[in-house]
Formats: sequence, structure tokens, C-alpha cells
Amino acid sequence: MIKARLFGALGLLASVFLIGCGADEDADKGARSTASAEASYPSTYQALSSKLTLIQNATVLTGDGARIEGGSVLLGDGKVLEIGDDIEVPDDALVIDAQGKWVTPGIIDNHSHLGVYASPGVSSHADGNEISGPNTAEVWAEHAVWPQDQGFNTARAGGVTALQILPGSANLFGGRGVTLKNVPSRTMQGMKFPGAPYGLKMACGENPKRVYGEKGGPFSRMGNVAGYRAAWIKAAAYKEKWEEYEAGKAEKPPERDLQLDTLMGVLKGEILVHNHCYRADEMAVMLDLAKEFGYKVTAFHHAVEAYKIADLLAENGTCAAMWADWWGFKMEAFDGIRENIALVDKAGACAIVHSDSAMGIQRLNQEAAKVMGAASRVGMDITPEHAWTWLSLNPARSLGIDEVTGSLEKGKNGDLVIWNGNPFSVYTRAEKVFVDGALVYDLNDPAYQAVSDFTLGSLEIEGGLK
Repeated sequence: MIKARLFGALGLLASVFLIGCGADEDADKGARSTASAEASYPSTYQALSSKLTLIQNATVLTGDGARIEGGSVLLGDGKVLEIGDDIEVPDDALVIDAQGKWVTPGIIDNHSHLGVYASPGVSSHADGNEISGPNTAEVWAEHAVWPQDQGFNTARAGGVTALQILPGSANLFGGRGVTLKNVPSRTMQGMKFPGAPYGLKMACGENPKRVYGEKGGPFSRMGNVAGYRAAWIKAAAYKEKWEEYEAGKAEKPPERDLQLDTLMGVLKGEILVHNHCYRADEMAVMLDLAKEFGYKVTAFHHAVEAYKIADLLAENGTCAAMWADWWGFKMEAFDGIRENIALVDKAGACAIVHSDSAMGIQRLNQEAAKVMGAASRVGMDITPEHAWTWLSLNPARSLGIDEVTGSLEKGKNGDLVIWNGNPFSVYTRAEKVFVDGALVYDLNDPAYQAVSDFTLGSLEIEGGLK
């Protein structure tokens, strides 16, 4: 068993070819603005080898609210080539009979700390919070991601094909997040989702004032907001200086500031804002703050009181990424209700089921089922095909990758899951998981159940693998 799993993991890793990319070596390199910084820290992701594959006779949830009984999906060249209920079998296709099974887009978790709070959860693996100051917009989560975290493998077994890794919520500005494809890789760069915009993690409420209240502030929610405003004022001035230089109105470029580079990227619309926020009143303030400085809050995360301002979220085009039922573990979570996601959805806002948990990410489909049950008990019946939008297309929208993934549409990436039953049942498991049309997990084939060297060594020592 050890050999089968080891060779399976190595086989998958061997298919990930790392491409060396160098940045342009010009005189202005050290001074120029690098809001995207793709040239400096590029994605080297290469899709794994795949076969022309036809999946037949399944209940297909397309991810955008539609359902096809007896449906088929044809994958080829890493893409969805066709989807429907009557697809002709190509001569050279691998045919998978999914009778009695369900097919969905891969789950996308827009709030994860895998790799920066890696397993096992020991202090030496705790790299998610840079608590050197309330504003650490200069740090990037990707610089701490450990790709051998076993959590990526267990998440893949739960049907997760992409995820955003965020810094923690100790800071007013916690730093940049990064979107990854959930494939085995030796490096973070080999997982980095090509073309996905960066996200900026912000946090309001209890956490920043608790962490910094005895370190010089902020001591209060008033102080939190003052801290945001002061930072954005500096960022606006920095952006103006760069615009003057680029327009030829200044001879020398401004001195590079990593913190302000990130904030300027937000003001230029290149970096998306992901805001940890629980209380409805604070979310409303953060929406006003965004209007004051001319940026958009892409998504509020956790958002346990989002149901109170669901109409405001819809008006502002802001998503809410929420838990199914986490409640009461601190005061700002006290008004959480199980119907939260369903009520946000009913108001026409972008509702998302997220994890924020190395355990929860393994069963996000079941978390969505909890919401469906709670909604049903108060008279809101939600169909499976609609609920799946909370797990794939809406999180893809919040990450700026919905044009290429999040739903099963012709031309989009072949990111999908075959479930061995109704995915909203606790008895159902992901049977096969595909990323860009390549099989990356198979419940019944150890060769496609990747494990890390760290885990193999631990299990062997403990006598866990025979």
C-alpha cells in the first residue's frame, strides 16, 4: 500500500513541469510598481496529462443553477468540450458510466488557510498571521504556503478543485491572498492559478483590537476605522505620485513601498478586497469606507449577520462568504443564524459557503446541505442545482476566475467531481475529481490518492500503513 500510494503521488508530481520565468532586468525594476507582480512570483502551473473523457448517464448540476438528468460531459484538452443529454461518443474517448451518480463543478473554497496553517497544527507551522503591526499589507500568503500540507490532499478528496489561501485576521490589513489549483505540487508556484487576481485580506471587529489593544492600538472599533482611513489616504497619495511619474510629470519614480504597492493595487482595481467582518453594522461601515476611497469590497467573510443587510450586499454587488452554522463562539458571532446563507441568497446577493477550517473544507457539500435543511424548515425550499452555486460559481466570482471555472460550460476548465450519490447526503463521497480534465483523485484507486512524504513517514512510524 505504501508503494502504491507513493508511486501515485510521485506520478502526479512528475507531471507538473516547472517552468523557469525570469523578470525583465531593466533599470527601473527596483522602482516600478508591481501590483500584480506576476513577473516576480509567476505561476508555473501546467495542467496534468489528460485523456478525452466522456462521462455519461449522470445527474449533472452545471453550477449555474441548471440540472440535467441523464446528462453527459465531454472533457478534452483540459476543457469542457460538450455538455448535454445526448453527446455522441468519440471513437477515442474514455467512457465513464455514471449511472446513479452525480456530476458537479469542483468545489471552490474562497477562504482557506491550508499551507499557511499547515498540518500538524504546531507553532512552527503557524505562518498565517504577521502580527508585527496592525497594517501588514506588504506580506503575501503565498510566500508561506507549504504545498506538502496534507490538508490539500484531504480537501481534494472532498471535491475541492481550487481555493484561496488567505492570511489570518489579526490585522486591519493582513496581506495578500493567493488562489491555487488543488493539485499535487512541489512548489506553491506549481499550484498558483494562472491569471487569478490577488486578494487583500482586511479584518474588522474584535480581532485587531484584541491583538493590538495592548500594543499601541487600535483599542476600539473607532480606532480600527481610523486605521483603515489613514492607510488609504497614504495609498491614494502614493498612487497619485506613480501616475504623475508615468505621465512624465516627475523625473524620478517614487520610492517603492511594499505595503503601499498592495493598497495601490486595490485602488487601481487590480487586487480584490476580502474583508473578515461579522457584524452587520460594521459591514455597512466598511461599504461606506470603500466608497470614500473608491474601491469595492469583493466579499465579506464569515459575515454571520449578513442576513441583516442582505439588501445592501445585493445593491453593492458584494458577496458574503459564510459558515452554515458557526455561532456564539465570541460576542460578534452571537447573532448568527442557520438561515443566514439562504436569506442572503433570497435577497439576490452573492452567497457563498466557505470553510476557514482544515476539517470543514473536506465536506463543504454537507455544509451547504445544512443550510438547505434550515431554510426548508422556515419555508424556503432550495433546489440542489441552485445550492451548488454557493459552492462553485459564486466563489469563483469572488475570486475573479468565473470566466474560466465554477460552472460546467463549453470552453471552461474541466474542473469537476463525480459523486457516488447525491452530494448533499452525508453518505455520499467524491468518487473522482478532475482538474483541467485530468484525474487528480480516485476513491477506488490508490494511485490517485496523493499523500505527502511527511505523511508517509508519520504513518509508517506509527504503523498506520501496511
